[in-house]
Amino acid sequence: MIKSIILWALAILLAPFFSAVILKVKAFFGGKKGPPLLINYYTLIKLFKKGSVYSTSTTFLFKLGPMVSLSTAVTALMFLPIAGQQPVFSFNGDVIFILYLLGLGRFFTITAAMDTASPFEGMGAAREAYFPIICEATMFMILILFYMLTGDLCFAAYFSGGQPLGLWQVAGSPLLFVVISFFIILLTENSRVPVDDPATHLELTMIHEVMVLDHSGPDLGLIELGSFCKLFFYSTIVASLILPFKLGHFAANIGLFAAALIIVYTAVGIMESVMARYRMDRVPKFILTSFALAFFATIITLEFIK
Repeated sequence: MIKSIILWALAILLAPFFSAVILKVKAFFGGKKGPPLLINYYTLIKLFKKGSVYSTSTTFLFKLGPMVSLSTAVTALMFLPIAGQQPVFSFNGDVIFILYLLGLGRFFTITAAMDTASPFEGMGAAREAYFPIICEATMFMILILFYMLTGDLCFAAYFSGGQPLGLWQVAGSPLLFVVISFFIILLTENSRVPVDDPATHLELTMIHEVMVLDHSGPDLGLIELGSFCKLFFYSTIVASLILPFKLGHFAANIGLFAAALIIVYTAVGIMESVMARYRMDRVPKFILTSFALAFFATIITLEFIK
């Protein structure tokens, strides 16, 4: 339990660091030096030192949004096995709980955006409400597959110890479809290219950034930290699947897990460097690809098991 709590705390502390890997990769492809790997910590410190400005049209919901967004992301990490260790909390059915918990954070983010009475933020909130619906369908399809393979509905049964390797041994190559599906979900849920461009400042093309235009100071810092933790959450799932091996020593497992995380964040950086953001009418088709891959992986695996 002590190791699990320590890893959970380290995950929150190191999430901004790993996110900076994406910036380094994008700078490399652009022929630049790029910001330091500690840039996100500097940004958070700067934001927490400032004061917040609130519009006269906002209510307490606007202030509640950043706190709920961060709380749900941090709580979700408590149920996720990190480096193969048992999570801080675990119970049968916690996967469903986490999906709805993350949905709660999204709901309050959307509510805070709508509370500003800004048409731009309302536009981003509508997109944020629409695109993750397809991701949820993909997640439930993957859960059906994992439940048929393990008989459990908890993250500990999927990603702790040698369970990821066991999934590969039972499911085989169709699990590659699941990995790709999870990666598409990662890009969508965190508003990354090609779904959204986190570096853009054009309101007509933004999704996540346009929803937080009116947030400032500590509130914006909470949102940024929550987004780092949320990206870490989905990256951990993908990392556990692409490197399912576990070594005999705790420190070695952490090193292997960190290497897998760097691979995932590097892949996100490469994706943002070689691709442009899709037009809004093409984004649903891109996300539906994840559902199709998860569906075929489930059908093929279940037929193979028979």
